Amino acid sequence: MPNYRFDGVDYVKELDQVRLVGQMSRIWELMRDGRWRSLREIADATGSPEASASAQLRNFRKPRFGGHIVDRQRIVGGLYKYRIRMEDQINLTRRM
Repeated sequence: MPNYRFDGVDYVKELDQVRLVGQMSRIWELMRDGRWRSLREIADATGSPEASASAQLRNFRKPRFGGHIVDRQRIVGGLYKYRIRMEDQINLTRRM
């Protein structure tokens, strides 16, 4: 599970911490299976706005949130699907 250290100009810990931790936890639990999903699928499954799902996927790439590999795959036009590769999945891929 990522370490939750949020920041930013508009971030107010008392107002945002619980909401962002909950949102990130729900997205993490959904995405940790390594399956490909669109932002709409992530949003629908977690109750988060698509923009927030996108922001949390970017956060997962940051070292302070685990430095995870978040792959993206173009579906059509500007529509993408995303997946998070876990360390054991990465090691398995390297051994093949």
